[in-house]
Amino acid sequence: MKVHAETGGRLKVKFDKITMDHGSGGKLTLELIENVFRATPGLDSAILGDIAFTTDSHSIKPLFFKGGDIGKLSVCGTINDLLCVGAKPMYLSSAFIMEEGFDLDDLEKIAQSMRDEAKNANVKIVCGDTKVVEAGKGFYINTSGIGKIIRPIDGSNICENDQIIVTGNIGEHGFSILNERENLNLASNLQSDCAQLTSLILPIIESDLDVHWMRDPTRGGIAMCLNELCYKRDFGVEIFEELVPISEEVSSISEMLGIEPYYSANEGKMVIVANPVDAPKILDILHSNPLGKNANIIGNITKDHPQKVLLNLNYGTKRLLSMPLVEKMPRIC
Repeated sequence: MKVHAETGGRLKVKFDKITMDHGSGGKLTLELIENVFRATPGLDSAILGDIAFTTDSHSIKPLFFKGGDIGKLSVCGTINDLLCVGAKPMYLSSAFIMEEGFDLDDLEKIAQSMRDEAKNANVKIVCGDTKVVEAGKGFYINTSGIGKIIRPIDGSNICENDQIIVTGNIGEHGFSILNERENLNLASNLQSDCAQLTSLILPIIESDLDVHWMRDPTRGGIAMCLNELCYKRDFGVEIFEELVPISEEVSSISEMLGIEPYYSANEGKMVIVANPVDAPKILDILHSNPLGKNANIIGNITKDHPQKVLLNLNYGTKRLLSMPLVEKMPRIC
């Protein structure tokens, strides 16, 4: 890591090696994408004509957790990424990198979770690969997915005053994993929200309701998700603390640990940007599904502060909900 002064006296940190924070989904991840891979940060899936394609790699400790396991996580995450761009998920691949000595019974449980979630989403796992590495190197899954575009949703038509919807209580996955991994015993009823959202989101995609953008707020939580939404755009985001759905368990553990729920990962939620006329109708569809029972409109698109996310607090003031530079929570997906 190198530190040097820019014009105006500001200090800029430059990394010469990869750190864990480069994988956090925050600002360093975006810099890696732009400066090393020479790509433009964008959608969760590529839109290739009438086909959507995505890929994702998964590492988590513990491998089995309340609400799921790494197998369920990998399938759900890939399916949700396809839904984000207006696609009906169709096919998945799966690749396993596993350490020597890994328990075969655990592998079977993970594989069964993947089969179950794929079946529930009417998706087929059509190919795969396995690699074995030395003991102590861990267990990882890569999944790629193909979907059929029903209608492309790429964020190109986002407008001022568009409404921002979140499909349920935020922060549950991140805090649940942290609680379990560190044996904190702070909220015994809390579990991951890990879920594939086909039954929740596909009816919206197949409707004529005016949806402009969708994203599943995984690493970095809704704070990172909303910052990505307005990253290098001519608009900003404004949300309201009183409207963001947060469970009592998440609120409690958040206060105890001093970590805001806005930065905690979700694995079964979607953020939707929609025309203000259609937003209430979308909310009605979400509320008709158990996965969306706590969905709410939490804010709107604004031209007042481009590229910034502002949080309106309950006592009348506003503050910046910044893009995380470093990971605020231990790695959870």
